Amino acid sequence: MRTILLFIDGFGWGEPDPALNPQHAYGGELLRLPALPAAAAGPVPLPRGGWARPLDAVLGIGGLPQSATGQTTLLSGVNAQAALGKHLTGFPNDALRAILLEHSVLRQLTRLGRRACFLNAFRPRFFDFPRERQLQFSATTVANLAADLPFFTLDDVAAGRSLYQEFTNAELRGMGFALDPLTPAEAGRVLGRAAADYDFVLYEYFQTDKAGHSGEAERACAELAKLDAFLGAVLDTLPPDALLLLTSDHGNLEDRRTRRHTTNPVPLMAWGPGAVGFIAPWTRLDQVTPAIVDRHR
Repeated sequence: MRTILLFIDGFGWGEPDPALNPQHAYGGELLRLPALPAAAAGPVPLPRGGWARPLDAVLGIGGLPQSATGQTTLLSGVNAQAALGKHLTGFPNDALRAILLEHSVLRQLTRLGRRACFLNAFRPRFFDFPRERQLQFSATTVANLAADLPFFTLDDVAAGRSLYQEFTNAELRGMGFALDPLTPAEAGRVLGRAAADYDFVLYEYFQTDKAGHSGEAERACAELAKLDAFLGAVLDTLPPDALLLLTSDHGNLEDRRTRRHTTNPVPLMAWGPGAVGFIAPWTRLDQVTPAIVDRHR
């Protein structure tokens, strides 16, 4: 039994209108969510045998959901928004780090004896920082530190064992790193193959949130097209016992009328054995990690 959690930043469930929502204008189908179902409705079908249902990312706290709290909630199963009494942008603060250090999905699964990894690779400079400085990075970084798991390097990217947060390597090559370019499909196969080596794989992609904040429709559609090809290759490569989950921390990309985050629900999308049954009970972002951990008990 294996689980892959593909965390796509800033990917909400918006209106099925190509004039407003790049998910309905980019030309693909895997990320083109149907009309938002009623709250009491069950999962809706997706291409390639997938299923999706909306999750509440606001969680009872006024204002727009933000990255630090949303990611902490997703990766811990704790309603971080409620714990702080507000939505917090950027990286986790001390209170959110404390939640992740205790409840990180990677920590919980590792303590159960499961093989887990955070597949994102880091540049050499990251490894020069002491742990105290590394803890000031993203929620995913803190989640990995909480489990005392190793971080992947650019050598792992070169060897096909890991992916950078921008999975084509274009950003790294622009910085002068000698890495071969990857097509989205080639990158997707790296993630799919990794699922054969672990019980749980986490991969984070946040170029979608950047595209949403840019307000540029062409950029948003280009990101979705890349992700569509990436996701299709992951599905082609997955082991038969692997459940692939895709979700987000908050909305953004799905509404061209704003460059800010949205209060739209985020999708919980699933492909693989037991996909529809896995997602059917859940309606909130803070239910994802507990469901994953229970799956691996």
